[in-house]
Amino acid sequence: MRIGPYTLDNNLLLAPMAGVTDKPFRQLCKMYGAGLAVSEMVASDPTLWNSKKSLLRLNHYEEESPRTVQIVGADPLAMANAAQYNVDLGAQIIDINMGCPARKVCNVFSGSALMQDETLVASILESVVNAVDVPVTLKIRTGWNKQNKNAVKIAQIAENSGVQMLIVHGRTRACGFSGDAEYRTIREVKAHVSIPVIANGDINTPEKAVEILNVSGTDGIMLGRAALGNPWIFNEINHFLKTGTHLSRPRVKEIQQVMLQHLNGLYELYGEYTGVRVARKHVGWYSKHLQSGEVLRSSLNKTETVESQLLVIENYFNSINDGEALAA
Repeated sequence: MRIGPYTLDNNLLLAPMAGVTDKPFRQLCKMYGAGLAVSEMVASDPTLWNSKKSLLRLNHYEEESPRTVQIVGADPLAMANAAQYNVDLGAQIIDINMGCPARKVCNVFSGSALMQDETLVASILESVVNAVDVPVTLKIRTGWNKQNKNAVKIAQIAENSGVQMLIVHGRTRACGFSGDAEYRTIREVKAHVSIPVIANGDINTPEKAVEILNVSGTDGIMLGRAALGNPWIFNEINHFLKTGTHLSRPRVKEIQQVMLQHLNGLYELYGEYTGVRVARKHVGWYSKHLQSGEVLRSSLNKTETVESQLLVIENYFNSINDGEALAA
């Protein structure tokens, strides 16, 4: 699968998730088979670029190619400037967020709120595409609400503006993350454009991945929440797509090594105080896939230092038989 000059290893993508898809998590998902991992969204407001949070989100040092940064905003010039700023910092693909349903984003007419104004959508896309010499991609929803599904129209605007790939989440903005994602609208989008289209929403097993690819007819799929505490899901889906059989689940020692790699990356990126706190939520997600994971989660949430967290993890895994795999 190609995006501009970049050939991806496969058609499985990691969705951008605020507060989650930082560099350690992106690197881990790529190691476990994600063909592309998109960074957390970066605001187009330049007054926020030097904040500690933004500087951490813009950290792509030694990250493998292609480095993809998602930007969010509602002003065409500001979005163009944000795209160029991120390219100057090393971004090789710019992704535009018109899919976020969060109230604080939509209240400033950004994210999926933009789908209400097709003229503004066209202006933003053209401004960004013309501002940079790297591929531009776009993430949208099926529409603003169930009565106003205009994903096909937005997709055609995107293709005409020079966007090189489209990701469609199978819900409207009004749906948020409730209910089941639907893929018929995504199939319609795919039928009306020639650029690659990626399906997103509720893809959490190898079987569901095959089903969605068949139903939507898309070029690939994007996973978000299914990868939380479960980065090996990309390898599992890749294996199933190729062979029709299930890959063996990781054994305990591998899970322990992955968690330690992840947490050490968090400590290095954020420092001890913030790193310990970010690590708590990730271990919480890992624990949902582990035998007696609630024991690990409860103990780790009481820790305040790197040393104490690593000791809790060591004691937990020492108490588990290495023959056990992940919990169902």
